[in-house]
Amino acid sequence: MIARGRWLFGAVLTGACVVGPSAVPVAAQGAPADPAALREGVRAWRAAHQAEIVRELAGLVAIPNVATDSANIRRNAQALLAMLARRGVTARLLENPGAPPVVYGELASPGARRTIVIYAHYDGQPVDRSTWTGAPWTPVLRDGPRPLGRDLPLPAAGGTVGAEARLYGRSASDDKAPIVAVLAALDALRALHVPLSVNLKLFFEGEEEQGSPHVRALLERYADTLRADAWIFADGPAHQTGRPQVVFGVRGVQGLELTVYGAARTLHSGHYGNWAPNPAARLVELLGTMRDGEGFILIEGFYGDVFAPTPAEAAAIAAMPPVDSALRTELGLARTEASGAPLMGRIMLPALNIRGLESGRVGSAAANAIPTEARASIDFRLVPDQVPARLRALVEDHIRRQGWLIVREDPDAATRRAHDRIVKVVWDEGYPGVRTALDLPLSRAVVRTVEQALGEPPVVVPSSGGSLPMYHFGEVLRVPLVIVPIVNYDNNQHASNENLRIGNLWSGIDIFAGLLARLGTEWPAAVP
Repeated sequence: MIARGRWLFGAVLTGACVVGPSAVPVAAQGAPADPAALREGVRAWRAAHQAEIVRELAGLVAIPNVATDSANIRRNAQALLAMLARRGVTARLLENPGAPPVVYGELASPGARRTIVIYAHYDGQPVDRSTWTGAPWTPVLRDGPRPLGRDLPLPAAGGTVGAEARLYGRSASDDKAPIVAVLAALDALRALHVPLSVNLKLFFEGEEEQGSPHVRALLERYADTLRADAWIFADGPAHQTGRPQVVFGVRGVQGLELTVYGAARTLHSGHYGNWAPNPAARLVELLGTMRDGEGFILIEGFYGDVFAPTPAEAAAIAAMPPVDSALRTELGLARTEASGAPLMGRIMLPALNIRGLESGRVGSAAANAIPTEARASIDFRLVPDQVPARLRALVEDHIRRQGWLIVREDPDAATRRAHDRIVKVVWDEGYPGVRTALDLPLSRAVVRTVEQALGEPPVVVPSSGGSLPMYHFGEVLRVPLVIVPIVNYDNNQHASNENLRIGNLWSGIDIFAGLLARLGTEWPAAVP
């Protein structure tokens, strides 16, 4: 791994303007809000409006939102349009054939010279109702991070909600809480007579949890509408210490399904064991040639496009608060891979995760039999400069070198008789990672503004370990991308009993109010 390669999307910024209602000005027209006064004013406003904020979020969470459920997705979109209209935001749906709509809003601020787009998504992961304590779309307020904790009533008007209370429900955190935080921030600024320092556009997607298969076509279709100076993604969790963070990249992802074949029918393990090849054993053997016990990928050439962190990234990593020891205790781990290498260092590298294995039966359903096939589901996490198509080729070359015949469909009888080792390889589309440079004027301005909003510095993170299809936004719109996540790290996103710690909602309102009121001041545009 040598010197860091190019920044994928460059640093050329474009100007833009929008049309819509303006915010109420402060006493001195156009004067920037004082950071300390703004921080205290926003906190006082939201303390007086806790019940309304939580109830609005609960109402949004109550609408089922799996992307394939088109009727309820439309209900979500219409609810969001109404929520935007109540704030005086000019809003409409951006439609693309066959896709859930994007809820789009515009709010201009006279005199603002920068335009930002805030991204969030309103769809959520599918649910297994049997694993939930309660119903996934019946939001419940509880007194802490315990699904069986004490239920609390939703607060009446003027009531309060403690910071440690949690709202349970699908998408309470991923990703409806950030939407409500942004809208509450607009309410706070209007009540405080603080103008926006930027022209604001809102982009609420409806199929992010399905991999955003239509988002690129939509970005291309509405590129002029979406023109801006930067995008801020309001998705993902806060740091494991509980501190807010600003994140400047995501890893890409590439999914792979492998199927290995044995005999044409299930065989008695006593009569045929150690004679008929066992597909489960063979699959495990193949996987062992791809990844070692320390998490390093053994596929030749896989690290060829992986570069060392930039000096700014290395400095940010060194400054991050240590979490490994506490996480090992919390997660019940005696050790971690890569001989205890720090978590952030591993996130800056690609990864091969075996996300599922299937063959035969286990436990009380186990039978003394040789299964007919074995399957593995894999996700590769990619770092910037790694191209999914190149990595797919590297993986398939590796499999062939192990003596396997690759097929795309289940093999017929003639193929099975002619070849000893057959594996069906099925890829999903995949997408690359992205990373915005930490030393851009925008990057510095976002960190400063979040620090002003909180009264303490956020954790600066070069890259998230997770994946978002952000590269589409950078390639199509050619602007820098920054992630400002607000929800609790232990929120059970994508799992049962998803929840939002209410204190994270409160700090999220502070953060977005600060960004809207101060970012244009901290990141001034050049005078034409």
